[in-house]
Amino acid sequence: MSELNNGNIPEEENENYVTLVDENGQDVSFEIIGTLEYKERWFAVLLPFDEEDDGVVILEMIPTDDPDYDEFVGIDDEVLLNEVYEEFKKNYDGEYEFE
Repeated sequence: MSELNNGNIPEEENENYVTLVDENGQDVSFEIIGTLEYKERWFAVLLPFDEEDDGVVILEMIPTDDPDYDEFVGIDDEVLLNEVYEEFKKNYDGEYEFE
């Protein structure tokens, strides 16, 4: 699911939820369980509603010209992805159980 096309969410809607379009053109809904700044970039950690596993999706949040929207972009760099996940675990320790 990490190969999502760009998506966005208006701030006036519930800020904890977002629906993005996957590589097959299907809508996929997520709960945003956390955001964090890492190396001067912003990332969102998302929990898919429809997935049967407990995995998360991490996407970079890119500001747009419209202050009410962010663009969500997949992360191709596996090292960066792992670093962001480790930082998320450190920042949210006690709020979630990590394997």
